[in-house]
Amino acid sequence: MGEGGVALRMLDTIVVIPCYNEAERLDIDRFVRFVTGDPSCRLLLVDDGSLDDTRAVLEALAECDPQHLAVLALPQNQGKAEAVRLGVLAAMAQGAKYVGYWDADLATPLEGIGEFRQRLVGEQQLEVIFGARVRMLGRNIQRRPSRHLLGRAFATVASLTLGLGVYDTQCGAKLFRVSPRTERLFRQPFLTNWIFDVELMARMLSVWGSRQSVAAAMYEMPLDQWREVAGSKLKPRDFVKALFELVLIYRAYLAGSADAWESEVGASGFLEARSGQSDRPVNVSRNVDARPRQATLIPP
Repeated sequence: MGEGGVALRMLDTIVVIPCYNEAERLDIDRFVRFVTGDPSCRLLLVDDGSLDDTRAVLEALAECDPQHLAVLALPQNQGKAEAVRLGVLAAMAQGAKYVGYWDADLATPLEGIGEFRQRLVGEQQLEVIFGARVRMLGRNIQRRPSRHLLGRAFATVASLTLGLGVYDTQCGAKLFRVSPRTERLFRQPFLTNWIFDVELMARMLSVWGSRQSVAAAMYEMPLDQWREVAGSKLKPRDFVKALFELVLIYRAYLAGSADAWESEVGASGFLEARSGQSDRPVNVSRNVDARPRQATLIPP
């Protein structure tokens, strides 16, 4: 096994951390503490063409634990939706059982990954776990009232549009059981960027075939902790943009053409292609490079 590589049969979870101009906000110590305490999880740190020192910071971070921290560098900024999509596809191709994505500001503590995974392990019918910021007694959810009200208003509109009783569409903490149909969700670039999480659920309706099937396969995990971190790139005016994108999602997926987005996907994907190799250990490098729309692994 090459230096910096690890047989992924030792790992079962890879979580993508999309980063854009996050050099001043990344909490290096929290990342290192987490991977030290959870050897079954690897973090794939995606630099989305940052203009500051984010890539250098991520590469230095990966040096702390090459087995559990890797960098995927995009040559230019493509937006959070595409950074997440490319990262998830790269993670799925590496042989993980569970793949997800988490916000780089760690508003949701990384320790929640273990709780999400435990739910997937214990309930085999579940394929998707979404975090939910629910303000209840005994939970520490710190969020500005204005952001909370806008979030609740948008989540209500999104829930009505999708026909799903989802409480929190925009929480940046999600984990998927890797399977042919969860992989299908990420094959095509998203039409939206601000609310690609909602678009992801619209794709689930197409792939799973019915709202009942999606509801049975999805679980919203109320978070024990979540804190709003200063420096968020999301502004109140983006709520208006999100409403326009919601109309786009409805027209593309829910207005009688739910299968159209898959027309260019093709008959096979990452998982089908690797199915004959699933019994072999897969080695990956500490650093991963990428081109627009395609993640390319660099051998260790």
